[in-house]
Amino acid sequence: MHFFLKLSLGLIRMKNVTLFITTAVFILLSTVIMYALEPDNFESLLNTFYFVMTTFTTVGYGDYSPITIPAKIYSVFMFLIGIGLLGVVIGKIVDAFTIFRRMREEGRLTYMNENHVVIIGWGKKSESAVKEILDSDAEVEVIVIDALPKAPELLMSDNRLHYIQGDPALEEPYAKANLTSASAVIIFADDNIQEPSLKDAKSLLVSITVSRLAPDVHTTVEVMTEKNISNFSHVQVDEFILSQETISRLAVRSALYKGVSQVYSQLISRAHGEDLYQIPKRKEWETYNDAFQDLLAQGATLIADRNHLDINRRLDEQIPDEAVLYIICNRETYEKVNASAL
Repeated sequence: MHFFLKLSLGLIRMKNVTLFITTAVFILLSTVIMYALEPDNFESLLNTFYFVMTTFTTVGYGDYSPITIPAKIYSVFMFLIGIGLLGVVIGKIVDAFTIFRRMREEGRLTYMNENHVVIIGWGKKSESAVKEILDSDAEVEVIVIDALPKAPELLMSDNRLHYIQGDPALEEPYAKANLTSASAVIIFADDNIQEPSLKDAKSLLVSITVSRLAPDVHTTVEVMTEKNISNFSHVQVDEFILSQETISRLAVRSALYKGVSQVYSQLISRAHGEDLYQIPKRKEWETYNDAFQDLLAQGATLIADRNHLDINRRLDEQIPDEAVLYIICNRETYEKVNASAL
């Protein structure tokens, strides 16, 4: 008993690579020895390997079994040693999955893919943003960076969501998030800070870090107060979202024009109704009118080129090569428009 206990402890302490190699060698050696002892009984090395594996795993179907005394003696030895080896290997594999899940939950894994969206800061707004991204694109992956000790439940529920733990003002979490290969970064104001100016100050610090590490990645920042945007003048930020002003203006529009808030909701959410989509210019479209009529025939409405919403007054103008067009339609129409462009 002491011998087997000592043997088991030695196997557990063995390095993983050494353990896997030792187990593989023992399985192959046992296959060769058993076949050499009873070639007529097992008929082939494949059958012998099958017998060895069913013995190691204690399945023992019984369709193959040793006949001679030497083969039976070696089978007993093989069972005693092999089941210990294989048991420890299986335990190591289970432990590896457990460690992987714990590291993922604690945000300690490094992300290696590209064209992902990085969201900085976790809260109600970032939670809604994550859900909206998942609804908008069936393939894009999302990285959330925050100082929480464990990943929020939502981030553990989908393989496209990943969590990186760390201070967003430092470089380390961005290296783990593979920031330079991301397609976009969204910086949300810290909800744990009450003073709007202090929120913007932290967002500015985070923006400086992001801009320094990945100046070419499209960056969107939530700003609490419009006058603080000037403080970001020397930082590479592509777009600003004015949180308080946006909510206030939407509330006013809703009061003045009953039901308009539902229109806004449809335009900024993929959850229901008509949505806003971006499409590239096509070669056959020379003027805005060409694009407008073609898209209208397919069930989509052309409304803007970048931030210009006066398309209806510019129908006879030539579409520049660098145009970025936006249309309003449902998901099915958008997919049809894309398919017709191929």
